[in-house]
Amino acid sequence: MKFRALTFLFLVLAVPSAVHAQTTIRVGAFPNITHAQPMIGKANGWFEKAMGQNAKIEWRSFNAGPSAIEALFADAIDMTYVGPNPAINGYVRSNGEALRIIAGATSGGAALVVRGDSGINKPEDFHGKRIASPQMGNTQDVALRAWLKSQGLKTRDKGGDVEVMPVANPDQLTLFLKKEIDAAWAPEPWASRLVHDAGGKIFLDERSLWPNGQFLTTELIVSTKFLQSHPDLVKKWLQAHVDLTVWINSHVAEAKHVLNQQIQKETSKALATPVLDDSFARLQVSYDPLRGPLLRAAQLAYDAGFLGRQMPDLSRIYDLTLLNQVLTAEGKKPIQ
Repeated sequence: MKFRALTFLFLVLAVPSAVHAQTTIRVGAFPNITHAQPMIGKANGWFEKAMGQNAKIEWRSFNAGPSAIEALFADAIDMTYVGPNPAINGYVRSNGEALRIIAGATSGGAALVVRGDSGINKPEDFHGKRIASPQMGNTQDVALRAWLKSQGLKTRDKGGDVEVMPVANPDQLTLFLKKEIDAAWAPEPWASRLVHDAGGKIFLDERSLWPNGQFLTTELIVSTKFLQSHPDLVKKWLQAHVDLTVWINSHVAEAKHVLNQQIQKETSKALATPVLDDSFARLQVSYDPLRGPLLRAAQLAYDAGFLGRQMPDLSRIYDLTLLNQVLTAEGKKPIQ
């Protein structure tokens, strides 16, 4: 009886500790080329290997950033790859409490595409036209509205004649083919698909609007709650993120192949080789969160009316402590 009692006590003490040692990390990403690290990391188990036995990863898929931010607010995800404008909006809405940007992911990879038969050849040709963006307030939506304003064009909600329509990326392609929209400001691979699959043409590569052609398309954010509770796991994730970024840039052909397989798995259709190649040619995979371009993106969002009556203080939106620890340990230059 004494032996059985000791055995039972051992099981009571040992089993729960093993169970509680594993933490579930819920991570958001989009099935886009601009989300290369999470897509490739999903496909080859890179993050699972890095996290080890202490964490279980649950992936969540989104079409655009605002939806991912709402999921973070609802405590449905802990981290997500997302564009700068939804991250800024989420930070401002929560008075700087809900999230932190902890790394970059992609620069570039967005363009304004017009239908080949739309008759649009110059900015003034957009009068009376319908232009799609992935979701109101997302990164491409803000870029579109800012560009229209810079060209002296007004959207209908501002008393003008240009209609900006929030349309999910896959649906933009359908509406292009049906001639129900005239143009779209889209991230890759959708910009290239509008060209190759729907007869569109690149009117404006967004890189032309930014110094050195660099603008933030995707970054990695984490809820402050999760960052404070599990800094060790966040650091492991960042280690994998940095290593994966370096691998992608040094194995481009293989990376594109793995990425395309994952996109096919999630969307049921692989990208044609010309689409894949064009998409990759318009972006740069990087862990640098590009502070300067993000602050400019915030100014554009404020000017478009998305950030309230006064420009918000974004001084705490970044927390690069763990990223810089990873970079320093690898002999790489820390990010200011």
